[in-house]
Amino acid sequence: MVSRLMLGCGSVGHAIVEEVADWPGSLVVVDESESRVETLRTEGISATRGDPTDPAVTAGRPHVDIAFVGGDDPKQNRDAARVVRDAYPNTYIIAYAGENPTTNESTELAEIADRLVDPGTLIVDHVLSITDRETTFRTHELQRVLRDIDGKLGIFMHDNPDPDAIASAVALEGLAESVGTEAETCYYGAISHQENRAFVNLLELDLRNLDPGEDLSEFDGIALVDHSSPGVNDQLPEDTPVDVVIDHHPPNHPVEARFVDLRSDVGATSSLLADHLEHLGIDPNQRVATGLLYGIRVDTKDFTREVSEADFEAAAFLLPHADTGTLERVESPSITPDTFDTISRAIRNRKLDGTVLASCVGALSDRDALAQAADRLLNMDGVNVTLVFGFMEGTVYVSARARGTDVDLGETMRAAFGQIGSAGGHADMAGAQIPLGLLGEVEDEEEASLSTIVGEIITDRFFETVRSRPGPDEFDSSREHVAAFDIQLAESDDE
Repeated sequence: MVSRLMLGCGSVGHAIVEEVADWPGSLVVVDESESRVETLRTEGISATRGDPTDPAVTAGRPHVDIAFVGGDDPKQNRDAARVVRDAYPNTYIIAYAGENPTTNESTELAEIADRLVDPGTLIVDHVLSITDRETTFRTHELQRVLRDIDGKLGIFMHDNPDPDAIASAVALEGLAESVGTEAETCYYGAISHQENRAFVNLLELDLRNLDPGEDLSEFDGIALVDHSSPGVNDQLPEDTPVDVVIDHHPPNHPVEARFVDLRSDVGATSSLLADHLEHLGIDPNQRVATGLLYGIRVDTKDFTREVSEADFEAAAFLLPHADTGTLERVESPSITPDTFDTISRAIRNRKLDGTVLASCVGALSDRDALAQAADRLLNMDGVNVTLVFGFMEGTVYVSARARGTDVDLGETMRAAFGQIGSAGGHADMAGAQIPLGLLGEVEDEEEASLSTIVGEIITDRFFETVRSRPGPDEFDSSREHVAAFDIQLAESDDE
């Protein structure tokens, strides 16, 4: 529960109290005026008569999350803000400068408070917007955790990161450095999708590509963006302690970190980073703004897929700072022959079960081509769901897309493949990774046979799961079903 304290309650403070009083959490007002305290009490507001500059007013309070300083006297406001800062160093303080403050008084108060409201530009709505209930407190907590990292922060994207993950990580790196914390953006795997390579190259982004098992002792803190658990879609050890998680994907397990920002009702992690920048009053530089805007556009498919009001607001905030010319160049890269070949094989090998299409493309050289093939096949007449998969380095990689259907792909993928690999995603966009086990140890001449075996197993399992469309309580596959799948793989390997 958010705990709020108002020290001094002049005309501006009273206007704020009237709005904040209905917010979830607690609010206590301290003011010297007996009549004002009585008025507040008759309005059902917890108010105490006392000197806002007296340290005793904060004594005994376990914590204060947000403090408003709202008196009319500039000197009193300065002293009251100092009392709160001394008692609660991590409290978020919004201070009204008071009536006719001197330059020195405003400067001193600005050094103490997190946000200073100047009377010459004061609008109550503005004050309320910068204290936006949970959002401002969340941003303040992120700043505090970043500031507390004693050393270098490693910011990790998911394997083979997409623009949303890349842009979010770069933006978080900038936020960390703004509070004096050294940070480095890292990833495992490869950035092979042609648009993603163009994105990184044109914006001249500095990203570190790590090898699995590489020593991470140089990092004194760990942050995850666009995914939420170490060892799941990244190469970090599963027991890695995590300091920061910022993600928009719905988790299917508890997420543990010192700071967690999980908002699955938002279309892109880039929108969350833009939100934090805006609440901190930071105008992003052109590189960061362009990256975040592109991340939002890609993950929401140009604002047509799982888009929310927050995504539009983030885009409106970023657009004035972004380079739209660079975006046009990113979106028109050349497509590699391997990608065209993968799309061709996906079309040629497709199988239909009603409006559901599945296709095995066999051995992969570029796993990012799977998502492009799944998107392309979704344009076929009469197709509402696509699943495209292939294998490389002992793993089956799966990409799925849906539109205009009641199939929840994220849940369907978890039901079909969650117990034999890692799987999940959104209702209309999901993926999976499934270890091949012994089947992965094949010679080149056996590749066609492997494609047939894997193709039949994955396709049949997916079709069966989609047809069943179980309710939420039935989504976990039975042990017998999983065992049957393992037996199929073992029997196929024996052949």
